[in-house]
Amino acid sequence: MRIAHIIIAHKNPAQLEKLIRAMRHPDFDFYIHLDKKVSIDAFKYLEQIGQVYFVSNRTVCNWGGFSIVEATIRSIDHLQQTGIVYDFVNLISGQDYPIKPVEEIHDFFHKNQGYSFISFDHSNDTSWWTDAVMRYEHFHFTDMDFKGKYFVQKIANRIVSKRKFPVSLDLYGGNKSCWWTITSACAIYISAYFKANPKMISFLRMTWGCDEFIIASILMNSPYQDKLVNENHRYIDWSGNEAHPKILTTNDYQKIIESGMLFARKFDLDVDAGILDILDLRVMQAN
Repeated sequence: MRIAHIIIAHKNPAQLEKLIRAMRHPDFDFYIHLDKKVSIDAFKYLEQIGQVYFVSNRTVCNWGGFSIVEATIRSIDHLQQTGIVYDFVNLISGQDYPIKPVEEIHDFFHKNQGYSFISFDHSNDTSWWTDAVMRYEHFHFTDMDFKGKYFVQKIANRIVSKRKFPVSLDLYGGNKSCWWTITSACAIYISAYFKANPKMISFLRMTWGCDEFIIASILMNSPYQDKLVNENHRYIDWSGNEAHPKILTTNDYQKIIESGMLFARKFDLDVDAGILDILDLRVMQAN
């Protein structure tokens, strides 16, 4: 049973190294998509760890932009080009961290082969979607770079009051939906779906935060729907009611452990390095 971990990263090579070392396993390979805005020079040494590779076809990543999804698709395509057969593709960021022993994580997925794990709400069900519809009904020029883009965006939204989704999909998503563990078959399906729907790509380029709904929506409208488990096994604290989840610190340790999840996010070595050391110690004691 083999897992490819795609890591979307943009900073702090030391924290990325700590993450990879905490998750090392003979059956785990790591594929880093480093934001194209960032020089790869300070990160290249990570290849020396072993089973660590860099996605060659990088893209600039802008928070909230379609570019995050594009980075994910390029990473999936990179996996396919290796010719290595993986059972799962696990998408994490450079600010995630395992909170269970790596053998326990491996055993969990070994016992659940054929299933995919992604958290979502249906578009008719929750208050999250009440606010989220503006992500695609309005124009968002997040990935564009020209003078006066927000003025042009404002004018465009006055002219077109409501954009319509270009493909027929029941929409699913949520604030945990952008991080997931799916089968390779699902990953290949997602990549093929994007390639077969260029109009959808053009539409998504002018959305905001579509990484929180488009992957879940594609899979929930796919032949793999019955094999989706509505739980991504990540502990994420959105209690601050802000655009970003809370940066976890030593004060959050008990909540993290009691969550029973496999991974947690977000951590920042520059804010609180101690929490990662405490988690490492707990994992060592569990072993």
